Amino acid sequence: MASKEQIAAFIAQEFPQTRIVIEAVGEKTATVSQAVDESDLRPGGTVSGPTLMAVADVALYVAVLGAIGIVPLAVTTSLTINFLRKPEAGRRIVAECQLLKVGKTLAIGEVSLYSEGLPDAVAHVVGTYAIPPKRPA
Repeated sequence: MASKEQIAAFIAQEFPQTRIVIEAVGEKTATVSQAVDESDLRPGGTVSGPTLMAVADVALYVAVLGAIGIVPLAVTTSLTINFLRKPEAGRRIVAECQLLKVGKTLAIGEVSLYSEGLPDAVAHVVGTYAIPPKRPA
């Protein structure tokens, strides 16, 4: 298992463009957040789907890394999102991930996305990550 600090350092090094903040990493769980700015909005003043999907994908990646350690080549193989309600443009997006299964080659998880401070989810995501085979030492 990798710690929140180890994962945050890895993400900062490998993905310096990200604005996502790792809030917590637990046993098969992760919580991340991202501030919303004008570049994240679509016409009508709502947070764009690609922004929500990116935050969810990072939440899954962080949870997977928390469970299996820093494995850079773990990659998304599927991501399905259900948009439930309009996110609040002036609030951070918070993603809470729970891994449902971590196997040798696949990890499956679900993510609930929220507008910070509000109780109802704005989207529900299910995703799968491929875990590369371990190479002999």
